[in-house]
Amino acid sequence: MAAALARKVPGLLRPLALCARAARLCPPASFSRPPPVHTAAACPPVWAPLTARLCQPPRQSILQRVSALIPSMTQQTTRNLTYYSVKKGKRKSVRAVKQRFLRLHCGLWVRRKAGYKKKLWKKLPARRKRLREHVFCNKTQSKLLDKMTTSFWKRRNWYLNDPYLKYHDRVNLKP
Repeated sequence: MAAALARKVPGLLRPLALCARAARLCPPASFSRPPPVHTAAACPPVWAPLTARLCQPPRQSILQRVSALIPSMTQQTTRNLTYYSVKKGKRKSVRAVKQRFLRLHCGLWVRRKAGYKKKLWKKLPARRKRLREHVFCNKTQSKLLDKMTTSFWKRRNWYLNDPYLKYHDRVNLKP
């Protein structure tokens, strides 16, 4: 893994390689000693700090350097999808999808706009009205939401006085 990472991000492992080469020149005790403090009166030449820098350990560990560039190493994004439940061994729907979205029979998903409950006191009335509206999810989001729910939530439901009745069946629409 380190070799593949070194190929992808060459600047990360270079200080370690230089330090390993310099370990032959510097005694091992020099890693534990603090660097000497130079005064303005006796300033060494420009090339002198280079050898001192080679003997010092890197300031950050390799994991800290890599995790800054590759955030997926430290924080994994999950959909909390259960493929096999503990009790019955069945696939389970994601609870957040059931609470926040509505699936129409034609395959589209309806959701509220983001931020419709947040800091309404500082939003203008026109913006508050726009936030109260419902919007359709796009094709990519709809496919993902279909994967996150079971077939129970994809069946057709008949409700009395359903406000979404005219949206359940769409014509000239690709699934």
